[in-house]
Amino acid sequence: MKTKIQWNEAGLVPAVVQDAVSGRILMLAWMNEEALSRTIESGRVHFWSRSRRTLWKKGKTSGNELHLRSLTADCDGDAVLVQADPTGPACHTGRTSCFFEAVTEGGEVPDSAPAPELGPALSALTRIVRERAASRPEGSYTAALLKAGTARIAQKVGEEAVEVSLAAVSGSTGEVVNESVDLLYHLLVLLEDLGIDGREVAAEIARRFPARGS
Repeated sequence: MKTKIQWNEAGLVPAVVQDAVSGRILMLAWMNEEALSRTIESGRVHFWSRSRRTLWKKGKTSGNELHLRSLTADCDGDAVLVQADPTGPACHTGRTSCFFEAVTEGGEVPDSAPAPELGPALSALTRIVRERAASRPEGSYTAALLKAGTARIAQKVGEEAVEVSLAAVSGSTGEVVNESVDLLYHLLVLLEDLGIDGREVAAEIARRFPARGS
C-alpha cells in the first residue's frame, strides 16, 4: 500500500533538509500541499512560513537556494526528507546548517560559538567535481583527468601524497596546506571516477571513529 502524506491539523508536514552530497542535516521547516507541489515542479525547495503565514522559496532574498535532488516520506507519511544541493548557507545566521548548538543536560543551549567547520568546503569541492564530471566542459582539468582514466588519476593521488610528505619534512606549513588541498581534490576526482559516493567514506569514518571515541 502506498504511503500518503499525513498533513497535521494545520495542513502542514515537517520537512527535514539534508545536503545531498555531504549527508549533513541542514534545517527543519514546514511544507503545505502547495509548497510540496512547487518544490517538485520547480526543482527549487519551497516552504510554508508559520509566522508569516505565507509560501516562501528558500533563497528568494538571500540567494541561498536549495536545488532539489530527491524528496521522500517516512514510513508513516508524517514527515518528509528533502535531499538538496545548497547554493549557500542554509541557516539565516550564515552557517551551513541550522543545527550547530550543543545541548547540555536539562535542555540548555550554552552561549558559545561552535568550532569552524571543514565539511562545507569539502562538500563544495565535491559538488564542483561532480558538475565538471557531468558537463565535461572544454579546458576543464577535471574533465581531462577523468578522460585520462583511473590509472592516471590514481597516479596523481600518489604524486600529491608525496608532495604533502615532502612539504611536511621541509617544515613549510603553508606548503603542507597547499599540497593537502591538491591531494584532497585529486582524491575526490578518483572517488568520482570510481563511482564512490563521498558519504560512503563519511560513514566508514563514523564507524571507525564513533563520537564516543575509539
